[in-house]
Amino acid sequence: MIQSVERAANILKALGGGSRRLGVSELSDQLGLAKGTVHGLLRTLEAHGLVEQDPETDKYQLGATLLRLGNSYLDTSELRSRALRWSERLAENTGESVRVGVPHGHGVLVVHHVFRPDNSLQILEVGAVLPLHASASGKAILAFDPALEDEVLAGDLARLTGRTVTGPAALRTQLGKVRDRGYALEREEAVIGDAGIAAPIFDRRGDAVGTIGLSGPVERLGLRTNQTALIAAVTDAARGVSRELGAASWPAPR
Repeated sequence: MIQSVERAANILKALGGGSRRLGVSELSDQLGLAKGTVHGLLRTLEAHGLVEQDPETDKYQLGATLLRLGNSYLDTSELRSRALRWSERLAENTGESVRVGVPHGHGVLVVHHVFRPDNSLQILEVGAVLPLHASASGKAILAFDPALEDEVLAGDLARLTGRTVTGPAALRTQLGKVRDRGYALEREEAVIGDAGIAAPIFDRRGDAVGTIGLSGPVERLGLRTNQTALIAAVTDAARGVSRELGAASWPAPR
């Protein structure tokens, strides 16, 4: 592994891990690197547009070039391209916000987000990372990836709200239910007031390579009166995207 590249990558991750700009001293302390080393790496990253320096505070933030690179990644994602039509239809049929995600480390990276089709203020979630253990999308992935399930449950499960499931045994029981029925539910486990419904997307090898699902206020998604219809719409979309990716069956055998 090339040390300078690794250090530059860690700087980018540090700048992308919070909502505020960071200075040379802060990055030095956080990464355990000399200030001179951090400053040199920042100047190189800045020259390539990967970071930007605020002229008033002299602190750094991620640069616009990363947005272009990120868009290039999205444009080459076959799963995302296959899911575009299905996610638009899912939002239209349910009246809810739709997320399409792919596994990313110990999370689910949102690669496509369709706004709820109304006039409410909404924030684009593309690029957000959802927790594997506390989101419907994450559970839909974990339930069909035995190695990842064992790895995640062997670590610390962060308590994000009072409803987050942090016990490995309890979470394994939940994931077993997800495998049996083919979809995952989440109610205020990641964010108070939010709920989710998601189903796995499989590829031609039968691997769970992504998820598609709904996210929104618990008052709408968490009510049993309309949940059956929403679940049917989500699983139909997941089945459709999986079929376009070459999956032989849905859900695929674990």
